Amino acid sequence: MSRLRLMRRLARRNPPLIMPWTLRRQGLLGMNQRNGDYIMRYNQRRFYPLVDDKLRTKQLAMDAGIAVPALLGVIEIQHQARDLANMLGGRTDFVIKPAQGSGGNGIMVIAGRRGGRYIRASGVVATDGDIQHFVSNILSGMYSLGGLPDKAMIEYRVKPHPVFDAVSHQGVPDIRTIVFRGVPVAAMVRLPTRQSDGKANLHQGAVGAGVDLLTGRTLDGVWLNRVIDEHPDSGQSIRAIEIPDWNLLLELAARSYDLTKLGYLGVDVVLDRDQGPLVLEYNARPGLAIQIANQAGLLKRLRAVEALETIPDRAVDRVALAKRLFGGDGTSA
Repeated sequence: MSRLRLMRRLARRNPPLIMPWTLRRQGLLGMNQRNGDYIMRYNQRRFYPLVDDKLRTKQLAMDAGIAVPALLGVIEIQHQARDLANMLGGRTDFVIKPAQGSGGNGIMVIAGRRGGRYIRASGVVATDGDIQHFVSNILSGMYSLGGLPDKAMIEYRVKPHPVFDAVSHQGVPDIRTIVFRGVPVAAMVRLPTRQSDGKANLHQGAVGAGVDLLTGRTLDGVWLNRVIDEHPDSGQSIRAIEIPDWNLLLELAARSYDLTKLGYLGVDVVLDRDQGPLVLEYNARPGLAIQIANQAGLLKRLRAVEALETIPDRAVDRVALAKRLFGGDGTSA
């Protein structure tokens, strides 16, 4: 679709959508400013290992009583992969991921078994040899930050909440919330697509749909740096989807600040159909596409929090503050 046609189509919406190329006037936060003014200033390096290592993150969250996908086992050396069946204890579906992975890479989702083989979420069949080779790549550091040797985590496979069935391809959507000084300032839901191979990763082709902090309802979104209002696979509208347990989800995000001590933080939560919100991971360097998904720059919101003389100690009060400052129509700041 040409840029002119896109502008005409989106301008017919009420309210009309803001184009990515005009967001700077809306307080767009750039990469260099994010790094210099917020990550370097508010995130002490000594706390990075708490979020870069997913094993440490999981233990930290569990100790604080925060719900996470259950850890079924850890593979630290190659020969342990041969004992995977005993580690699973009869479970036929699970997820394998690197403890120090980045960018959503190195994740294998097993949805079931057929005979002596595993069935991946995409429907592709995997043998024991395929699993062992995949684990070997994780241990070698193929997917880890800096290419350092890693560990393979075996986790409970999240069952997607049906609220996203019409706007998600195969995988599990997650909700990313940016938390600044303990206050949620923006959120989006990341919806897997055929192109992203069922992964909720924007760089691999997932859709990011903005979320109104007050109501928990989705706004329009971004896909491959384009503003959209429909899921590219199903054609279903991504607007006005009401996310269940929204208050609880925001409180989990706000509590994560107390847990990690990181002033600028991305919190990723999944909605399990049986267990509700589960914290998936934390990110000390969250991306900036959330601004396009919400049709609102982060800069004004961050500065509004910086200007506060005091910030509430309790997470529930910080959530109420966020709703008052930034909720309503998804664009206020």
